[in-house]
Amino acid sequence: MAKHIGIVACSAEGAALCYRTLCAEAPVLMGEYMHPEISMHTHPLGNYMVNIRSGDWDAVAGLMLSSVRKLADIGAKLAICPDNTIHQAFTSVASRSPIPWLHIAEAAGREASIRGFKTLGITGTKYLMTGPVYPETLRHLGIACEIPEAADRERIDTIIFKELVNGVFKEESRLYLNTVIRKLKESGCDGVVLGCTEIPLLVDPDDCPLPTLDSTRLLARAALRESLAEDSEVSR
Repeated sequence: MAKHIGIVACSAEGAALCYRTLCAEAPVLMGEYMHPEISMHTHPLGNYMVNIRSGDWDAVAGLMLSSVRKLADIGAKLAICPDNTIHQAFTSVASRSPIPWLHIAEAAGREASIRGFKTLGITGTKYLMTGPVYPETLRHLGIACEIPEAADRERIDTIIFKELVNGVFKEESRLYLNTVIRKLKESGCDGVVLGCTEIPLLVDPDDCPLPTLDSTRLLARAALRESLAEDSEVSR
């Protein structure tokens, strides 16, 4: 029987994409209309943002733990969080969680390794792009990473928080992201992480200047595989 997956959500659009991916891709492995049992809990994004903006990652961890405990109480056996930024609190959360977790950057990193990428451009919120989540994870895989210049980081952050998390997807913003990704290509990147879980809803891989790593869908696929695995790598 597939393990019950718990989604610790943060922003609505990314969480919805993760959920839809699980449900849409599971039937290939499980049969028509089938997918693992899935539950989701989220505190308001506004509660997270107060703590993210102040750099209080212990408080971010507290919100994530509150969610995962609720999910464990209703039977979830495996947790994922379709939000790259708050993975900065992951170590604190995973060590105190009642159930095991998968890490979004590890899912993206494994795919990058399989595809032979050597240097990844990282896009996402300004907190993610300048934070440790991807550099620390990719270092263990022997993969380097680059981030956009400061002005581009600010504009990407604005696009995320003023548009994408609100379900607004503008063509001018898509073209701007492509421009930034082209700069990353020119600086030596051979792939790009779409490291805000809403960015895959904006960037089109078919006309993106670099091959893309869709962190949202990669995490969902990793969770699906883990849910169906008999010998779990993350089980306790």
